[in-house]
Amino acid sequence: MGPNGRAMSEVTLLLAECGAGDSGAFERLIPLVYDDLRRIAHRRLQAERAEHTLDTTAVVHEAYLRLAENPETTWQDRAHFYAVCARVIRHVLVDHARRRGARKRGGDVIRVPLRDGVADETGGLADFLALEEALRCLERHDPRLVRVVECRFFAGLTVEETAEALGSSRRTVERDWTRAKAYLYRALGEPQPTRAG
Repeated sequence: MGPNGRAMSEVTLLLAECGAGDSGAFERLIPLVYDDLRRIAHRRLQAERAEHTLDTTAVVHEAYLRLAENPETTWQDRAHFYAVCARVIRHVLVDHARRRGARKRGGDVIRVPLRDGVADETGGLADFLALEEALRCLERHDPRLVRVVECRFFAGLTVEETAEALGSSRRTVERDWTRAKAYLYRALGEPQPTRAG
């Protein structure tokens, strides 16, 4: 994920400068990661109904504004930055669902399949508000599982990218992803797919 080669080194350097308090570093960082933020947002929005009012650009713009509120945040590395972006995008989508739900009691609530990124079609649907409530409950018991969900589900990161972002092993991520999905399917009252994912 993200820029390659020299651009990747520049991202890492800019993240360190952000953490050191360089206010201009964040502004120089965003153009380098903008396409990745768009990809993360687009993956999440692919599952929505066509008439939904939120689009990729709007999600990225709102995520940027939220990230910019604390540009001095200390990101451990590029992978940690993307994990934080996944969490921010999660909150952008949930906040939007709450606002829309308050105006149109269920008429425009975001509905999403519980799947790995865009590759694993499970067919089960859950609205973001119910999913958010389930994630909050899960976080009280096992915050690590929620970080895996943010990376795999909200950011569409691969197992390897998630392991890098969370400083974990591939095997641990696979196990945690399986546990998290099982919990969420139970919490949302949906049948769990028999196919591995």
